[in-house]
Amino acid sequence: MTRGRPPAHTVDQVVEAAVRLADAEGLAAVSMRRVATEIGAGAMSLYTYVANRDRLLDLMVDRVGAETTAVPITGDWRADLLALAGTQRALMLAHPWLPAALPNRRLTGRNMLGYLENALAALAPTGLDGPTKMEVIALVTGLVASYVTGELAGTTPTDEQVALIGAAVAGGDFPHLAAALSGGGTAGDQSFERLAGWTITGLVEQAMRA
Repeated sequence: MTRGRPPAHTVDQVVEAAVRLADAEGLAAVSMRRVATEIGAGAMSLYTYVANRDRLLDLMVDRVGAETTAVPITGDWRADLLALAGTQRALMLAHPWLPAALPNRRLTGRNMLGYLENALAALAPTGLDGPTKMEVIALVTGLVASYVTGELAGTTPTDEQVALIGAAVAGGDFPHLAAALSGGGTAGDQSFERLAGWTITGLVEQAMRA
């Protein structure tokens, strides 16, 4: 019986190359042709390992998900979900392409399923039904992705912007804005924990009352 040549690469090698490329150059750089070049394969041969770019993105998201560990469940749903949000933020900061890759992904890999299992365990004390728990998890993930996107974009105002705003409020036409700005800022980690805490508490408590 004649056998064909064994594959020159593995799916793991393809996914690892795609993750390295995305980390270095962003998600837009990840095309089937470019990944094939990275591993020294023909563009068409890449489809032997991965059906299409969407499937490759699914595998990339699941691959980086292996870098996180499950959060110990304490029974305090707010603290446990906040800890989970913190692990998501750290992962997204380590892989800046991840927030853009998450929408519409088929999260069927074991690492992503493990995250969902962990998050559902955190929500167990709330008594919410399954679909509502999944909605809460999705909304918290969306918040984290949005926050990290802002962090990575460097949304801190420039010196020129600060000067212009300062001049505008100095005349007294914007008293509420002036009062808000006079309170000072909050450090990045503290700001994230505060915002995530408010969101988690509001979402879950509202869902429990519904």
